This record gives sequence, structure tokens and C-alpha cells, in this order.
Amino acid sequence: MALPYSRLPIPYFLFDGHRKMRKPVIAGNWKMYKTIAETSAFVRDLRPLVAKSDHCEVIVAPPFTSLRAAADAARGSNIAVAGQDVHWDPEGAHTGDISTRMLMDAGATHVIIGHSERRHDHDETDEQVNRKLKAALAASLLPIVCVGETLEEREAGRTAEVLERQFTRGLIGLTGPEFSRIIIAYEPVWAIGTGRTATPEMAAESHAQLRRLAAARFGDVAADQVRILYGGSVKPENIRGLMAQREIDGALVGGASLKAESFAAIVNYR
Repeated sequence: MALPYSRLPIPYFLFDGHRKMRKPVIAGNWKMYKTIAETSAFVRDLRPLVAKSDHCEVIVAPPFTSLRAAADAARGSNIAVAGQDVHWDPEGAHTGDISTRMLMDAGATHVIIGHSERRHDHDETDEQVNRKLKAALAASLLPIVCVGETLEEREAGRTAEVLERQFTRGLIGLTGPEFSRIIIAYEPVWAIGTGRTATPEMAAESHAQLRRLAAARFGDVAADQVRILYGGSVKPENIRGLMAQREIDGALVGGASLKAESFAAIVNYR
């Protein structure tokens, strides 16, 4: 079931005179942290800290059990809620999985797809990412599609190859209008939870490659408009350097999103 326009997230773009700019996105992926009570308290604490942060979109992705609590606590604010994963079937015998309908029923408007931990821990393939992506789009959920290389792949000089494969296979069959509704997150696996962060220049190089792949497949206009986030040990201390790069449109934040003060500091990077 598609969301009515009144429930769709805020517009994708800011306008600066006659120049259209990509509106940044700061998303917090909580992974397997926070109970229902902790989620409600976090969102209540976060709301006043980001209430005037209209320069970017703010998203939190709690565990499935806390989605409704997050959505209820965020109601009437500028904070959107995302699921951390989704199954491609609308329902069925899939123990432990969750459907688009369930996510939306719990108050989610976005969903993370293809996170490296899903790919590694659950052997998720590019083909499965593609099926999940299409299911999310069909349900009017906004997908945050993750791509990125491992340390071994980077050291072997295969970063460009890996990103091209994940982009091509993960997004195969999408139409131009469908592509315009997705967000891409570049997350070098070697920088997730390790304290190691790709330099702003390294991240921007991979973002530029993803934009070139988008241009080749969907055209220059679509490539210029797609938001590409960086994910990998993002902290209040490094967010400004990352956001200073023209190719970086925001961040997918892990550990630093678990405390309202540190996440708000990342949101309010300007």
C-alpha cells in the first residue's frame, strides 16, 4: 500500500537561488541496541537537539521491536524512522524476517538494505538486495542501499570493481523514477566499528565513482540528484571534514548515533 503524499518524508532537495542542491541525510543505524523504553527516551532527548536542523533529513533506525516506540516518540518532529532490513515477500514462512507492510504499520518511512553486516553475517547477495529494494520501492518505503568493499578488496585494488558489481547487480531492473527515490550509502567495510575512517578524499573518490555509474545507467540528471552517504566510524570529530566534500551528501552513523548528544552533534555539523 502506497503512503499518501501527506505521510511521505520531506522533499529531497534544497534550493539556493537558481541552483538545486542535494539535501543531506544524517541517518543513525542502531543495530542490535536499545530496548523500547531506551528508544522512547532517546528520541525524546533528541527532538529538541535537532528541532531546528532543517539543513538535512534526520533518520533513526532502531531494532524492529522498537520501531513503533521510535515512531510514536518522533511524531510531529523532523525525525524519520527506518527499518534495518526487509524481506522481499509481502508475507510468508520466513522466520525472523519482516515485511514492508509490517515496517510501515510500525511507523517506518525508510529502510536500510544491503548493510555489510547483513551481507557478511547472513550471506546476503546482490540479487537479494535487488529483490528487497524493489519490494521497498513498490511499498513506497524509501530505501538506503548500502555498498562497500572489505579491507582485503581495497588492499587488492578491487574497490572500483566491487562497487560496480554491487551497484549493477543490486540496482538491476530499476526505472529512472524508481532510482530517483533511493539513497545510496557507501560504507567501506574495513571502517565500520573499527575506529578507522576513510579519509574524506578516499570517501569522495568512491562516491564520485558511484555517481559515474549512476550517470551511465540512469543519466546525468539522476546521477547529480542521487544522495550518497558515507558510513564508517563517523563521529562528531570527523563529520565536518567529510561533509566538506562535494560528493558526500550525508552519513550513515553507527556507534556515535547511540547517544542523543553525539548524534545531534553530527546532525548539526554546520
